[in-house]
Amino acid sequence: MNSPHSRKDRVTFAARRMTFVHGGGRGVGEMTIDEGIPVKADIVVVGAGPAGLCFARSLAGTGLKIVVIEQQGADELRNPEFDGREIALTHKSVGALKRLGLWERIESEAKSRLLDARIYNGPSPYALEIGRELSPHDELGWLVSNHQIRKAAFEAVQGAREDGAGIELLAGERVVGVKSDDNSATVQLESGLSIATRLIVAADSRFSATRRMMGISAQMRDFGKTMLVCGMTHEKPHHHAAWEWFGYGQTLALLPMNPHPESGACRSSVVLTLAGREIERLKHADAHAFASEIERRFDHRLGNMELVTTRHAYPLVAVYPQRFVAQRFAAVGDAAVGMHPVTAHGFNFGLSSVDLLAGAIREASLAGRDYASDALLRRYEHKHRLATRPLYLITGMIASIYTRDHLPARLARDVLLRAGEHLRPFKRGVAAWLAGGL
Repeated sequence: MNSPHSRKDRVTFAARRMTFVHGGGRGVGEMTIDEGIPVKADIVVVGAGPAGLCFARSLAGTGLKIVVIEQQGADELRNPEFDGREIALTHKSVGALKRLGLWERIESEAKSRLLDARIYNGPSPYALEIGRELSPHDELGWLVSNHQIRKAAFEAVQGAREDGAGIELLAGERVVGVKSDDNSATVQLESGLSIATRLIVAADSRFSATRRMMGISAQMRDFGKTMLVCGMTHEKPHHHAAWEWFGYGQTLALLPMNPHPESGACRSSVVLTLAGREIERLKHADAHAFASEIERRFDHRLGNMELVTTRHAYPLVAVYPQRFVAQRFAAVGDAAVGMHPVTAHGFNFGLSSVDLLAGAIREASLAGRDYASDALLRRYEHKHRLATRPLYLITGMIASIYTRDHLPARLARDVLLRAGEHLRPFKRGVAAWLAGGL
């Protein structure tokens, strides 16, 4: 008789045999082992978000056996729901998604060009403008909904599996323990299944439980605010320009999306940052009252506005671990660096970590070397720290300066914006930064 854990995308027990069933579209399969004998894998990835799935997909063709563990069920992975988040992608990240087979799986209507960026301070209509003419590309970058990237990543992994890649997905499971030594590592699941592996890779969010289980502490900066994100249509055009508006007592962002598919109206992702109690009130306000308040908060610069999606709230917390690696362990994605969203580099850093670590593993594996050696992991950590630490610190500084509301801070912000508008090398550097060229 099956245990209480029995379901299609979990572990089931039958007599003295255990069946590991991985869900997901075509290519669903099973791996049956003796109960009590641990499953063996070359790499275990904890977390099937975009970073975890992209990491697994990056190693297709290496001959390595990879098991991806995810708390969500297979149906949720196959058809993720809209979560409010729009991801700003640099050209480097778009290139990575193309190489991994994700970009072509995202419908063209879901990809919105980011042509320009504007930074506002307080009630002034003056803005520091960063235009695409400062970039070597036709646009600064692209905007794609997070759930679209998640869906494309899942489909890319399924496609790789159909082509023979040794990637297994164990959905609906939770990791309750990890350990490692000089020769191997072990991942223990809530269902009782134990997986022996050479390397554990954490990709389970900025609040990574796996990282904590490995004894790695993290510097967490709680900004004491909450972000509300949603999609809205509006009367006046956005001209595919992103807004970052440091108002007094609030921070607003506008991310330009393609026209609404049904009405054809101008459409944007709206991000409002306030104290948690205010966000909670707005999240549950009726749609008409909510739209009226957002119109007011945007000083009616977009004309009439209408809510067209669900509303989602996220606490504003930045995270930077003391280490990215440990013995036979590495963190990627937000588990490595959880950025403040003001510079829109969080997922781009996540893809960079995936590229760095997967590239090093691929090279070592093909050369017959230990792809989980301390030396390899330390090199990955060093490179990713050099790439992320400066911007992490700068981002924290920007968030502090531009969210203070006392008079000296307001004046300093205005002076900085106006000075920046006349410094072309500075603006060119910001454009390159947004496009991922730095």
